[in-house]
Amino acid sequence: MTLLNLAQAWTRSWAQQSQQHARRNAMIALTECTQRRAEREEVERYLAERGAARAARPAPREVTVSLHA
Repeated sequence: MTLLNLAQAWTRSWAQQSQQHARRNAMIALTECTQRRAEREEVERYLAERGAARAARPAPREVTVSLHA
């Protein structure tokens, strides 16, 4: 192999490895974003359920004391 052929082979190999590395990074980032979105939606759902349960409860009754003996 000539020096030019070696340089071309190395360049081709580097480009492929770089592309694979970039794709892997993108997949990891997408997975992280998906997990964060799922967690955020779970928290939103929990808070909405708590708010609905709180709104459905009757208002606390006022405590009265009789002053008649």
